Amino acid sequence: MPSQPANNADVRALMGRDGKRAAQKTVLEARQKLTSSSGTRAEFDFELMHDYAASRREAALPMAAVVCILAIVSSFWVPVIFSALWAGLVIVSLLVVVLVASRFIDQDPSKFNAANWTTSFVAAETFYGLTLSLLAVSAFVAPTDVAPVMFAMVLVSIAANAIATHTLPPATLMSTLPVTISVAISLVWLGGTMNYTLAGVAVCGEIFFLFLARQLYGSELETLSHQSEKDSLIAELEEARQMSEEARRHAEQANIAKSQFLATMSHELRTPLNAIIGFSEVLKSELLGTHQVPQYKEYAGDIHSSGQHLLNLINELLDLSRIEAGKYELHEEAVSIIDIADDCQRMMQLRAKSKGIELTFSYGDNLPKIWGDERAIRQVVLNLLSNAIKFTPQHGKVMLLVTRSADGGQLLSVKDNGPGIPENEIETVLSSFGQGSLAQKTAEQGAGLGLPIVQRIMDLHQGRFDLFSKLRFGTEVIATFPRARVMDALAPVTERRNKLEIYSQVG
Repeated sequence: MPSQPANNADVRALMGRDGKRAAQKTVLEARQKLTSSSGTRAEFDFELMHDYAASRREAALPMAAVVCILAIVSSFWVPVIFSALWAGLVIVSLLVVVLVASRFIDQDPSKFNAANWTTSFVAAETFYGLTLSLLAVSAFVAPTDVAPVMFAMVLVSIAANAIATHTLPPATLMSTLPVTISVAISLVWLGGTMNYTLAGVAVCGEIFFLFLARQLYGSELETLSHQSEKDSLIAELEEARQMSEEARRHAEQANIAKSQFLATMSHELRTPLNAIIGFSEVLKSELLGTHQVPQYKEYAGDIHSSGQHLLNLINELLDLSRIEAGKYELHEEAVSIIDIADDCQRMMQLRAKSKGIELTFSYGDNLPKIWGDERAIRQVVLNLLSNAIKFTPQHGKVMLLVTRSADGGQLLSVKDNGPGIPENEIETVLSSFGQGSLAQKTAEQGAGLGLPIVQRIMDLHQGRFDLFSKLRFGTEVIATFPRARVMDALAPVTERRNKLEIYSQVG
């Protein structure tokens, strides 16, 4: 029971650490949003600007090619000198944008300043947008109506720039708005229903592509957020794995220390116990003469039985520690479960009679031997019989059965008509040092190691251990050895010889 408050304290401490960690994470995210130029998280600013700079640098040649194509097409309506001058200025401004983007990519990320770089990018994009807006001058220098050409060129430039700069909304606005306004004004100045319509469509196109760029920006933010959450989860999983590894190492060290302690203490305790048990047996049997006080013989018997109980407890602790440490080795040979069970029930018969308990033993016919450890199997039978006799009331009945299992193996069953075990206590009874409510009330208390040791021994034999119990109806425990360990008699091998060979030998 003392371990329960400690466990609760550990759980509360863990919950407190998790709550503190969540609060710190929330405060950190809020602080990042306040210091972020994008209104999200400060770490996203660098990612968004890096994507913008990479997109601008990679799209530089295609954008320059588009400008050249537009200049060539427009030269059919406007003077070639004007088209060439306009294309040259736009390419120069695009080069300025690319240089700023390249400088950003080449810089040390640790020196990143969102506000300064946003200003630099917006200034470069403004210069680029103003050079594009010179397209509107073509309406005044062209000898013919160039309204459709300007309209087409402005839509192409708006679409290309909106897609290339969508991760930096201010840059998108400054690279597209000047050309849209200048062309729309020139179209309105030219007059006419068609030109008014084209001006309106150009403005609507600007709004549409700004909206599209904004949607792309939101999608990019969501992608970055999911990526950040995934990275955070991976980091937390890695931290949890390291903590688990550390806890496992501590547990292994504690287990090794426990095993060493048990081995040392068992050796130290066994030496005086052997002397206590030996001398108490001498006193109990009165080998050195009759006691003048009759109670001395009774006291010697109590000392002897207590010493035996303590020795059995030490042996159980040693067995359990060896099994848990993986050092419990089976010395396997061909053994008969029937012979082992018969010996064990004869050993426990006297104890059963002293409590008025009927102990019966039955077994199936023609059961072959199995391949197993005789000492371990004997320990299984003794533990099961001892538990059954211990918790069966006077004038009760304990039945020991050895027979075939359904899958061809062999099973050993111990059934009693005792008080039974509550269903919610079965798991406790099967755990190390676990005791049910009946074991805690009875005068014959143990350490709660019998059934766990039986379970481990059956596991070492690749077998199965089952416990079935019902209140007021009794308990049945079944230890089943697998079919692979049953040594069924094999048919004799006969060598068939050719008849002609036999006849030739006779002749």
